Amino acid sequence: MNFEVWPEAIELGRMFADEGYELALVGGPVRDLLLHRKSHDLDFCSSARPEQFEHILRAWGHDGFWDMGRKFGTLGAMRRRPDGTPVQVEVTTYRSDTYDPDSRKPEVNYGDSLEGDLSRRDFTVNAMALRVPDLEFVDPFGGANDLAKGVLRTPVDPRQSFDDDPLRMMRAIRFVAQLGFSIEPETAQAITEMTERIRIVSAERVRDELVKMLLSTRPRAGVEALVESGLADIVLPEIPALRLEIDEHHRHKDVFEHTMIVLDRAVALETGPDGPVPAPDLELRLAALLHDIGKPATRKFEDHGKVSFHHHDAVGAKLTRKRLRALHFDHHIVQDVSELVNMHLRFHGYVDEPWTDSAVRRYVRDAGPLYERLNRLTRADATTQNKRKAQMFSDAMDEMEQRVRDLKQREDIEAIRPELDGNEIMQLLGLEPGPQVGVAYQHMLEYRLDNGPVGHEAAVEELKRWAAAQNA
Repeated sequence: MNFEVWPEAIELGRMFADEGYELALVGGPVRDLLLHRKSHDLDFCSSARPEQFEHILRAWGHDGFWDMGRKFGTLGAMRRRPDGTPVQVEVTTYRSDTYDPDSRKPEVNYGDSLEGDLSRRDFTVNAMALRVPDLEFVDPFGGANDLAKGVLRTPVDPRQSFDDDPLRMMRAIRFVAQLGFSIEPETAQAITEMTERIRIVSAERVRDELVKMLLSTRPRAGVEALVESGLADIVLPEIPALRLEIDEHHRHKDVFEHTMIVLDRAVALETGPDGPVPAPDLELRLAALLHDIGKPATRKFEDHGKVSFHHHDAVGAKLTRKRLRALHFDHHIVQDVSELVNMHLRFHGYVDEPWTDSAVRRYVRDAGPLYERLNRLTRADATTQNKRKAQMFSDAMDEMEQRVRDLKQREDIEAIRPELDGNEIMQLLGLEPGPQVGVAYQHMLEYRLDNGPVGHEAAVEELKRWAAAQNA
């Protein structure tokens, strides 16, 4: 193996050795080395305590130093290579992380050996190390073999490992999505038996693992593993609930399967970095995952064996807001994803009867900055196996998008405002500030949406006509 890819690691190892301390590259960077992936963020562990190696790290890191993790025994530094490439390192004292049964935060205890530190890590594929500067490969738990097999296994008994840090169960699911690994049967069984333990982990830490899983290259595999393990029953219960429902069009055996297909399709519709929805897009993926969670609450059995889910879009939007808030997502993500869920059926009427320009303007106005994501969610949700219907739907969406492009050439439909502002309305109608001004403004906005740009004079005439009708 060629370890010269990290000359900075060797240099830092010499600096620690010169003062009598051990230093080893650990975790992800070692795993990535064996997977032939490059990494510029390097994690180390050391026999030295933070107060003993702080000056070394400051001397090495010409371009940055941070100590936010000091209470966990971690300090970090950064330097740039001659070509400008940043190399970030974090060094942590040999340690173990354990949880009090009722605590949400780990207790940090310093250890005294590299092997002991590795035994406390989450999985064998992350429990490998490379001592620096002498480049001795350390793999006491067969991580390299598990890596070759694509298997996730804990270095110690999985029940002890997950008891020490329950978030490791979520990390196992995330690695399924990120690396395409499978979870070793005994480890998988332990997760299923210990799902309740995840309740002591903070919502923020659970959310961060869910985000990493969804932004991975295989989000569907991660969601399926999350549901199969039983963890989803606690951290995202709306998703396993979908397995109990029947899709109203009988396209799939259940709504969960339909949702997984929609998630796959939404990911495939993301764009490159210069496109309108650069991959990976968290809001689109969350919306694809949650778009049908209103169905269990709205299921109704109709005549002739049919099943309906009327208003599941609106109900799903409320459930989406509640779940994302519980997971402490940022406010803008809560709002955007819930609105995508709320609007995901909006386009469907267009297929049967193309909209007027007024309806197209309203669609773009209501979608706002979510327009591109909404169209991709809508396309992803059209999972009919009927080729004729699928083509009709695709053609209708293509047509609507072209109409939007044509309208945008003639008017700014993304920022539609009435021809008259509030001050002009008050002046023309002799009004003081108050609710009536808002009513008049809303009428003029609707008039603008219905008729497009009409000019100032026509808008004044319409306002006078409306006011006269109000006073009649």
